[in-house]
Amino acid sequence: MAWQTIFQRPSHERNRHRIHLVGIGGTGLAPIARVLLQMGFRVSGSDREANERTDALQRMGARTFVGHAARHLLDDTPPHRPDLVLISSAVPEENPEVQQARMWDIPVIKRKEILGPLTAGRDVIAVAGTHGKTTTTGLIIHLLTRAGRKPGYIVGSELPGLGFSDAGDEPLFVIEADEYDHMFLGLTPWHLIITNLDWDHPDLFPTHEHYLDAFRQLLARTRTDGKIIYYRDDPLLRTWERDGLLTEGLSYGSYLGAYARAEDIDMSPSGTRYRLVTPSGSYPVHLTLAGLHNVLNSMAALLAVTQAGLSWQEAIPHLTSYRGAARRFEFKGEAAGVIVIDDYAHHPTEVQSTLLAARAAYPHREIWAVYQPHTYSRTRTFLHRFNGIFNPADHVIITGIYAAREPVDPSITPELVAAASHHERALAISELDAVIDHLARSLRPNSLVIILSAGTATRIGPALLKRLRGQPTPLSS
Repeated sequence: MAWQTIFQRPSHERNRHRIHLVGIGGTGLAPIARVLLQMGFRVSGSDREANERTDALQRMGARTFVGHAARHLLDDTPPHRPDLVLISSAVPEENPEVQQARMWDIPVIKRKEILGPLTAGRDVIAVAGTHGKTTTTGLIIHLLTRAGRKPGYIVGSELPGLGFSDAGDEPLFVIEADEYDHMFLGLTPWHLIITNLDWDHPDLFPTHEHYLDAFRQLLARTRTDGKIIYYRDDPLLRTWERDGLLTEGLSYGSYLGAYARAEDIDMSPSGTRYRLVTPSGSYPVHLTLAGLHNVLNSMAALLAVTQAGLSWQEAIPHLTSYRGAARRFEFKGEAAGVIVIDDYAHHPTEVQSTLLAARAAYPHREIWAVYQPHTYSRTRTFLHRFNGIFNPADHVIITGIYAAREPVDPSITPELVAAASHHERALAISELDAVIDHLARSLRPNSLVIILSAGTATRIGPALLKRLRGQPTPLSS
């Protein structure tokens, strides 16, 4: 029996099948595990350590293990062995669970292979692009659910009250379409959003052209009865428009030729207001999110939900109740007059956009940017692009590089990034505990600290707040 056929089984037969996920606690696999559980499948999995996601999955009925061992594939009740093993991109071939699965001839697949069967027969809204995917996907899910719809969805960060995924009760399925490891090429989108095209993941896409080719392949997979929704201010997407790759698409941005335009933009500490101009009329929009990039994200989301059946008048008012996703300009707290914000930005373009948003939202605060470079390959490839990106901040701290899936490269250092930034108050402080010590000594009551990290530096925020409240807590504990 081909493993793909288990997803076509009636719901009452699905509990006969078990899917084991190696890396179940990660942002890539945990949302899929939740959807599988809701669909009625039995789920097990392992990860290097427990976290909030594995705890939540256990409460739903999944069996999760800390660490990796071949015995984790066995279960006391039939089926004793899983029908399928799903692994994250970071799992090596020598992983003992992968090796055991291959010995038993159990299929071992990645996200790209499972997403097609998982969403077969669904109307998929896929959100792709280098930047803004999580926020745009979160906005679409929020607008639909607030309007009474019950779509399925998978998003890369937790949404307040909605979590990071749901199987849904209708054909519509909204997904953050990640390009890493070509994951999004497992999808067949009904509507496809492309937020922008900015070369990333040089460890997988060695050149800009390799990166663009993956998106061209995704375009070719989009259904002919759907729409391509794209950011027309992006020069590459305008080139694709001229070349006929975006036929019958819907564009958004500031250019006069865009289908939807943002005008009269006003940013303040209370949020962002703008006027949305479309062929059907002009509409006032109020966002609680800061930054020009979130104006664009909201426009993409509005175009998507109107294509899914909502009217402008129905959708726009719900934008004011969207509070953002975890680690996307997330307010962590205030202590001793210091505000702490956590953000996932790790690409130079994202860092600059986030800091510009922080400056617009808090024009009179002293901004401290704490940046953790993400992967040696990305830092090396884009080193020249750090010049000037920290300018909206008053002070900059560069931590040690977060290696993620890569071996250490001693030639790429935080000192190198600090020098490349050409910021007169940029410091390199490798250890996270030392970063907290420096901040605690230097911050003033009108300071704002923004953590820019897709790695471990996210832990600085809570630890710093405790220190400022007089509760010293070493980060290492």
